Amino acid sequence: MKLRYKIGGTLVLLLAVLVLALGVALSYESECGPAPAWSGDAPAMQAITYNCYGPPEVLQLQVIEKPTPSADEVLVKVQAAAVNPLDWHYLRGSPYIMRLGTGLGAPNVQRLGVDFAGTVEAVGENVTRFKPGDEVFGGRTGAFAEYVTVREDRALALKPANMSFEQAAAVPIAAITALQGLRDKGGLQPGQKVLVNGASGGVGTFAVQIAKALGAEVTGVCSTRNVDMVRALGADHVIDYTRENFAESGQRYDLILDNVGNHSLREVRRALEPDGTLVIVGTSSKGNWLGPLWRPLKAMALSPFVSQELANFMAQLDPRDLEALADLMRSGKMTPVIDRRFSLSEVPAAIAYLEEGHARGKVIITVP
Repeated sequence: MKLRYKIGGTLVLLLAVLVLALGVALSYESECGPAPAWSGDAPAMQAITYNCYGPPEVLQLQVIEKPTPSADEVLVKVQAAAVNPLDWHYLRGSPYIMRLGTGLGAPNVQRLGVDFAGTVEAVGENVTRFKPGDEVFGGRTGAFAEYVTVREDRALALKPANMSFEQAAAVPIAAITALQGLRDKGGLQPGQKVLVNGASGGVGTFAVQIAKALGAEVTGVCSTRNVDMVRALGADHVIDYTRENFAESGQRYDLILDNVGNHSLREVRRALEPDGTLVIVGTSSKGNWLGPLWRPLKAMALSPFVSQELANFMAQLDPRDLEALADLMRSGKMTPVIDRRFSLSEVPAAIAYLEEGHARGKVIITVP
């Protein structure tokens, strides 16, 4: 019996040491340093880079080699890019658990930005869908740069003629998140009642318009200064959260798309129909270890024990969805909302502004 206790105690101790070691490894951050100057003979471009985790100030505008498209790739001259919460999560390496994929101590990929819009400059020999001169938009890591290369079969689509480069750049991550959250995870049907919590943000402004296009009765939740804007986007009802708590109004919804996470799961469930669906997109949860993952984990644990569906998901940049969104823009059913514009050299300030959490619509980077 004593031997069994000793073995058990040893295993517990070893597990504790492993957990401690993992914690140290995940939280370790290498020192920041200046990026090495590029001195190659190949064509060059400017891009935002970072070689350590940290605040926006660690970002550097650097001259690097201009990419060359492979046989299946398209080279795009970037005209505009957009900032997303994903950018500052990658920049800070937070929550720490994501560093298992992004790199321990320092980032594996030292480029930021995903959303972009621009003009095709060159195509690989196997490319058939695009040609030089085409105006396109899409998603690709490293979009905070003068050029990006994208595989033809990935997230790339022709830009609607009635949209500017800035408007098109605002679309990929935020609008696809809204579309997939409502249509796929939420199973939205015409005539259903939908509430969008955080209706004035990047995802929220798209969600209001997409839900209306899908035939829903839409309620948007936002602050006082954004009420008129959300109503102009097509919301049937607008709740000013500084004056009314939607979770205590007595109104029930078939689907709630939550971009904020400022109410407990119990409170949100009170506003859902018994067979309703909550789709968690964003959260106000802080903390370096689990941070925004904590609320989805709680929802996952609770979901099997309640009649309502508590859904978590990560959007996927699907070219078919980009085409669907392009059609909505061409038809006038969806128009991106742009809050502020920054230059490529001002990306640190743009990310800091978005991180404050008060942006109305999208924050755009203009690229000369």
